[in-house]
Amino acid sequence: MVDVPTPPASPEETNGASEPRQQTIALVDDDRNILTTVSIGLQAEGFATRVYADGETALKALLENPPDLAIFDIKMPRMDGLHLLKALREKSSLPVIFLTSKDEEPDEALGLAMGADDYITKPFSQRLLVARIRAILRRSDLPRSTAETTETANVPEPVVRGRLRLDPARHQVTWNDEPVSLTVTEFLILEAMAVRPGVVKSRNQLMDAAYNEDIYVDDRTIDSHIKRLRRKFRAVDPEFSAIDTLYGAGYSFTDG
Repeated sequence: MVDVPTPPASPEETNGASEPRQQTIALVDDDRNILTTVSIGLQAEGFATRVYADGETALKALLENPPDLAIFDIKMPRMDGLHLLKALREKSSLPVIFLTSKDEEPDEALGLAMGADDYITKPFSQRLLVARIRAILRRSDLPRSTAETTETANVPEPVVRGRLRLDPARHQVTWNDEPVSLTVTEFLILEAMAVRPGVVKSRNQLMDAAYNEDIYVDDRTIDSHIKRLRRKFRAVDPEFSAIDTLYGAGYSFTDG
């Protein structure tokens, strides 16, 4: 792991008052300038950071001591961001944001298809990066928050549609009683369709369900997530066909 300077604690951080749990962001990039600049910026926003200069080192650390979210560069030595994501997804649904260059659009689409939650194109603003991080963390914290209130009346009931069972409180999905591991973004997109089976949801509606209102993503992002959902369900049931495409309109879930 690369050492990055840590800003001194503010008076509010040292007065002994109880503080919310500090969320941790892992940065994986072979460019030390980016690691240092982004890490210091995130620390200034209240995040703890861990930084890694290559994918192989990062993979071991991410699995042994998972952060709340990870940010991967694509082009790196030893193990690039795509291979790192592929290896990570075999064992973890950790939220991941890709950093991509404008000439890496095919890699960007592939990353989304492999299970990345979002991507940001270089050069990027710190403000945009922080907004994307917070949007994803809000979504990923929702299952944890609802699970902590399982004895209250506000806990959402599981959604059962044919062979699908989707439990928002536990972030669990099964098909034919077989577990299906989804990222937070995939879970929210599926939930938006499953709560109203047969109703076509436009890409914009699915974006609204899965992303914060101040975050813009294009159509390709939603299409990539849908492809990933179908692939995951077909891994447990090759005949899965419950997600329908209405070309020019959007997607719907039908009781399987």
